[in-house]
Amino acid sequence: MPRSSTPPRRISRALVTGASAGIGEEFARQLADRGTSLVLVARRAERLRELANELATPDRSVEVLAADLTDPGDVARVEARLAAEDAPVDLLVNNAGYGMYGAFTELDAERQVDMVTLNVATLTRLAHAILPRLRASGGGGVINLASTAAFQPDPYGAVYGATKAYVLSFSESLHEELRGSGVRVLALCPGFTTTEFQDVASVDQGAMPSAAVMTAGPVVRAGLAAFTRGDAVCLPGVLNKLMAGGAEVTPTAVTRRLSKIAHVRFARG
Repeated sequence: MPRSSTPPRRISRALVTGASAGIGEEFARQLADRGTSLVLVARRAERLRELANELATPDRSVEVLAADLTDPGDVARVEARLAAEDAPVDLLVNNAGYGMYGAFTELDAERQVDMVTLNVATLTRLAHAILPRLRASGGGGVINLASTAAFQPDPYGAVYGATKAYVLSFSESLHEELRGSGVRVLALCPGFTTTEFQDVASVDQGAMPSAAVMTAGPVVRAGLAAFTRGDAVCLPGVLNKLMAGGAEVTPTAVTRRLSKIAHVRFARG
């Protein structure tokens, strides 16, 4: 995978979206362990406050910014925090998002459109809010949460897979645009990870073989290590690397049929 050759600047403060649970919460915890101050963003203010109280120390500040990132007004508040020169954020973890699995024609149209808003439009707006300032300062970066679903068509997860394909392409493009600037952009592409995502997406947790399932801890460790190295893309886990690599060299007509077979097994729709 393409890699930045510029040594990374220390991350002093990170803003993490979707920080109230799952991969977002794990990012907050692992960044805090590195001494990074935090701005935690999610809808559930009480869970954010509990996490902030746990992670804050005299040397590490933790802000809570409760926001619904499908609401334009709330998105604007987060954009303003990312652009702020006071207590500046130098790492954005664009983690907020959700999936839906089932037949496209049977899933709620409005909720699928909201998924595009959150997974694509909001992610793009937040990246645009922080990157001009980071480029001017010559450091920091963005970690965007994509998925192994980005590497092939995603029948029975058609809209979700398409949003993650966007995130992967967008992130790799920004990585190249910013090469040599000191600013890093990484697409983190986890596979099936045990979080609240499965409940939201109506996915049967037991339908995937245990060898294909990861937990949030190793996913985040791999992502932070890849960001530090200056990688453009991170596929945590050997099986995920093999699956994505296979998808890249297999004809699309084959991969979309195999993807359909896999997703029919765990889509409840």
